[in-house]
Amino acid sequence: MTAEKITSVLNGEYFQKVLLGGAQMLERQKQEVDALNVFPVPDGDTGTNMFLTYRAAVDAAVRTDGQTISEVAREASNGSLMGARGNSGVILSQIMRGFARGLDGMGKADAVAVANALQAGVDTAYRAVMKPVEGTILTVVKELAKGALASARAGETDIAAVLRAAIAAGETALARTPELLPVLKQAGVVDAGGKGLLVILNGWLAVLEGKETVLAEVPAAAAEVSGELASPARGIVKIDDLEFPYCTEFLVKGGGLNPDAMRQALTDKGDCLLVVGTEEVVKIHIHTKNPGEILTYAIQFGALHNVQISNMLSQNEAVAHERREQAKLAATGGGEEAGGLPASSPAEPPAAEWGEYGFVAVTMGEGIAEVFQSLGVDRIVTGGQTMNPSTQDLAEAVRQVPARNVFILPNNSNIIMAAGQVNELVDNRQVHVVPTKAAPQAVASLVAYNPDAGLEENMAAMTAAIDEVSSGEVTYAVRDSSFDGINIHAGDVLGLVEGKIVTACADIEDAALRVLDEMAWRERNVVTVFYGEETTGEAAGKLADRLRSESADVEIDVHAGRQPLYYYILGVE
Repeated sequence: MTAEKITSVLNGEYFQKVLLGGAQMLERQKQEVDALNVFPVPDGDTGTNMFLTYRAAVDAAVRTDGQTISEVAREASNGSLMGARGNSGVILSQIMRGFARGLDGMGKADAVAVANALQAGVDTAYRAVMKPVEGTILTVVKELAKGALASARAGETDIAAVLRAAIAAGETALARTPELLPVLKQAGVVDAGGKGLLVILNGWLAVLEGKETVLAEVPAAAAEVSGELASPARGIVKIDDLEFPYCTEFLVKGGGLNPDAMRQALTDKGDCLLVVGTEEVVKIHIHTKNPGEILTYAIQFGALHNVQISNMLSQNEAVAHERREQAKLAATGGGEEAGGLPASSPAEPPAAEWGEYGFVAVTMGEGIAEVFQSLGVDRIVTGGQTMNPSTQDLAEAVRQVPARNVFILPNNSNIIMAAGQVNELVDNRQVHVVPTKAAPQAVASLVAYNPDAGLEENMAAMTAAIDEVSSGEVTYAVRDSSFDGINIHAGDVLGLVEGKIVTACADIEDAALRVLDEMAWRERNVVTVFYGEETTGEAAGKLADRLRSESADVEIDVHAGRQPLYYYILGVE
């Protein structure tokens, strides 16, 4: 049977395999996508965020026994929503949501249906972004959808050929992103999100084209193709047949950590392995037979934090039981709408004990977390640069807060969009995102909160407090670069104000002083200093003494933030 005949119709089972091809391709190239970070600071995580988001989508899709492409696409969409991390991951989840809507009700899809679904993904993604910016993943998906539609409407019936046309148009758009977004041109890179999306689609195409080099690496779902792409997913691993049933995830904190070496050492210990991080903090995720073996290996390098071990076999049975119960309720006229999330979970406090307001905050610094908790934050979600929490992570934290209205403080511009999706995953509460981009803004917002005030008044006060705070960071450069006339070399100490690089030098204290000068600290009332894991209390005290000697009228607050990657996080208000 010819390739054109084989790829003229795509059903649900084969779409599972196509999705897996995208995951395999992105897993291989996620570090390449990470490297397209605009600024040379240690937070290049677009590829990792997209991979984690997309993997959540694929995990959900391949575990469904749905035979229709509509069912598989819907499960992938739901998975991507819950697993969305970072702005790139949230936009990817919206593309997948639109794609699923475009295939709604279909048992199989032809080339025209696939092209139309891509366009539906574009429409949904653009609607989800308040102020769409061209030169980003949005531009790339828009142009590749145009390429697919043009090919399908011209009479092309081969889905692989339509996808090739889409990718070609997307590659052209990606090459143009530096012309549309000056910051990309200045950095000498193309848009990372757009690149990640094209990597995924190239994985789809590789499976459709029957590339053996890809098929050999795709999990059991990629069984041999026969007939009209009717049943290639016969080899999908059922949950009760899992070879590695324990999902194990944790952080390692230490000095001189080597993520690449750790990844290599754990390669044969399980599957779904993810090892990301820096010399100070490494996040490990793996599905394994023996969690203890993984923890024993990792503890030799540093302290273990946020250890989570889940038995996926029991989880699956719990989900199956929940679905059976929901089906019984639906049959008697009760329960939720199909596909809805459970109204409560065992972790939720009894509703009778709920108050009016609660808080969830995101941070990676244990010291910063302690400050937040002292100001009334109910739940801390570990995350930040290089480790953005997923929408599901945030939703789980919200469910544990005994309040009808829960405020989320993201404390990172790359987490705000994911936080904005949480309302879709929780019931019985209203989630309100206070758009904090740094810890000092969160402190000011928490101070502005009034437990006796109404919801609108509190949101207004906490949001207004953000504008009263200038935020800066001191970190280091991970590569040579040049921005706004500042020549940067790998290893330089960088000072940033509101995300913009203002200095590159050799001394941490000099960089901190330059950042504070840019924020006109002498003309303000309070300077807040959070010093990181790599900064001593003695060094932070020396900086504070110097500030006090220069302006006795400004209050200087110093805290051991213990955050990784950033020597100092600074706030001026």
